[in-house]
Amino acid sequence: MKPVDKKIYLASKSPRRRELLRQIGIDFELLLLRSDGPRGADVTEDVLPGEAPAVYVARVAREKAAFAYTLQFRRHLTPRAVLSADTTVTIDGEILGKPANPNEAKAMLRRLSGRTHQVLTSVAVHHADFTGQVTQVSDVRFCPLSEAAIDAYCATQEPYDKAGGYGIQGLAAQFIEHIEGSHSGIMGLPLFETAQLLRQAGLPLP
Repeated sequence: MKPVDKKIYLASKSPRRRELLRQIGIDFELLLLRSDGPRGADVTEDVLPGEAPAVYVARVAREKAAFAYTLQFRRHLTPRAVLSADTTVTIDGEILGKPANPNEAKAMLRRLSGRTHQVLTSVAVHHADFTGQVTQVSDVRFCPLSEAAIDAYCATQEPYDKAGGYGIQGLAAQFIEHIEGSHSGIMGLPLFETAQLLRQAGLPLP
């Protein structure tokens, strides 16, 4: 009997998602989409006019998974399940993306200081006839932050590749008073929901 192929394709550049998949024993190969260049991005991450945060994050994850699924056939790769995810931070109904510079990062942290915001991560899986998706929402409350603390944090490299300008798995953990939801979801991949999707797609997870 031919052994079951347990490997998936991960359509994400995030090192945190790689770490989280390894944590639950998921073997994967990267299938990266183009994010820039002369022909532009394979999937745009621009927020559409009037697009709500939950709609936005679900759309981006879904479009990335769909594009990557077709890409494996165009590249003549071994057909496998494709997983993609997207994470966004929102407060007062506004999406906070990745800060481009220290001024943007500091402005974001000032907004988060002493308040509760939401982190939304949407996971999409395509495999053969299966198409599944789930969006996980967590509430995160920051303690009040001093200007000195904000300046010190933004002097590191940590804020600049993360939605909302912070990473819960790094130095910013000291700012977080309370979370309600999924710690791994805040990092970028809710593991409970991800494992459920992969099982539904037919992968032989424990």
